[in-house]
Amino acid sequence: MTRTVYVNGAYLPEAEASISVFDRGFLMADGVYEVVSVLGGKLLDYEGHMVRLQRSLSELAIQDPLADADYLAAFRELVARNEVTDGLVYLQVTRGNPGDRDFAYPPADTVPTVVMFTQSKPGLADAPAAKVGWSVVSIPDLRWGRRDIKTVQLLYPSMAKMEAKARGADDAWMVEEGRVTEGTSNNAYIVKDGRIVTRELSHDILHGITRAAVLRFAAEAQMAVEERAFTIAEAQDADEAFVTSASAFVMPVVRIDGTSIGSGTPGPVAARLREIYLEESLKTAV
Repeated sequence: MTRTVYVNGAYLPEAEASISVFDRGFLMADGVYEVVSVLGGKLLDYEGHMVRLQRSLSELAIQDPLADADYLAAFRELVARNEVTDGLVYLQVTRGNPGDRDFAYPPADTVPTVVMFTQSKPGLADAPAAKVGWSVVSIPDLRWGRRDIKTVQLLYPSMAKMEAKARGADDAWMVEEGRVTEGTSNNAYIVKDGRIVTRELSHDILHGITRAAVLRFAAEAQMAVEERAFTIAEAQDADEAFVTSASAFVMPVVRIDGTSIGSGTPGPVAARLREIYLEESLKTAV
């Protein structure tokens, strides 16, 4: 089946979709994006992703080209047309096509570019990795200072992911001034003596939608949470470690820089949080 994608209001076969060579998303990475998971044909944490999209657009002074209802209608249409049961919907909004290349922002009335597409991932919630856990390696965090804006400039995270693969690991945790910031596309956590520790929100990390939900569910389950930075050494000495993201949900981490965490197998806190997150998120999926 040919995948249908969305480009500026039109639903097109992916082979027929295109944007201008002058689009600032292509030339300047001048755009933002969101990824929403689909389980059972429904969208998880949709509202949270839309709120973050609005914030990202506002931080970059990009006008929002669509109403929330239009985004939702397009997401649902793509899920239906592409017969996605489990998978992802990707949304990207750029500053648009100014007609030429210039470092200065184009006129305020330049129409933003909107692209959406789906990725089918059968069995997304039952990923085998969740039963064995990830291994991660640490690398310096060399990204720009506004990681709280979900921009499309993902070259360094891609380089970090490839460095992890070259070192036989599943992902990388980035470190700045001796403290872990986050993974290549996820928020990082450790568990010590029953206490969940994760870095506090700031410009240093992405304000994860799954992070917010998981911390809320942890509090409701009367789990202790401490929002602060931690070191790799502290992580290696932890009882458990895990990451959260829209596509991995809650993913245990069992090895960091070659050192096994706790028993070297997924721990009970991560397993329980994954279970709670999936159960509760499906109740509010749209």
